Amino acid sequence: QVQLVESGGGLVQPGGSMRLSCAASGFTFESYAMNWYRQTPGTERELVASISTGGDMTNYADSVKGRFTISRDNAKNAVFLQMNNLKPEDTAVYYCQRGNLRGQGTQVTVSP
Repeated sequence: QVQLVESGGGLVQPGGSMRLSCAASGFTFESYAMNWYRQTPGTERELVASISTGGDMTNYADSVKGRFTISRDNAKNAVFLQMNNLKPEDTAVYYCQRGNLRGQGTQVTVSP
C-alpha cells in the first residue's frame, strides 16, 4: 500500500523546537523528491520545504528559511522536518507529500 504517515506534531511555545517525521511505504522512496506543505483553515496550501532524491538539494519558503531544516533517510524511507524558533504563524497542519500523494497530516500549534 502506497502511503505517507506523518508524526511528531503537537503544542509548543513560541521559540521552541519540534521535529516532524514522515514514514513512507509502498514505493521506491529514494527515487522521489519529497516535500513538506502546511495549511491553515481558509488559506492556500503552502510549500514549506523540498528535498531532492539524494538529499543534496533543499529549498525552503522564505517564511521558514534559517529556522526549518528538511532531511531524509533513504535507508529508513523517512523524511524529516526540524523546526526551530517556532512562531505562532507556523501553526498549521503539516503534510508530507510526494507529487499528489500526501499523508493525513500532523497538527502543529505554536502558542504560549
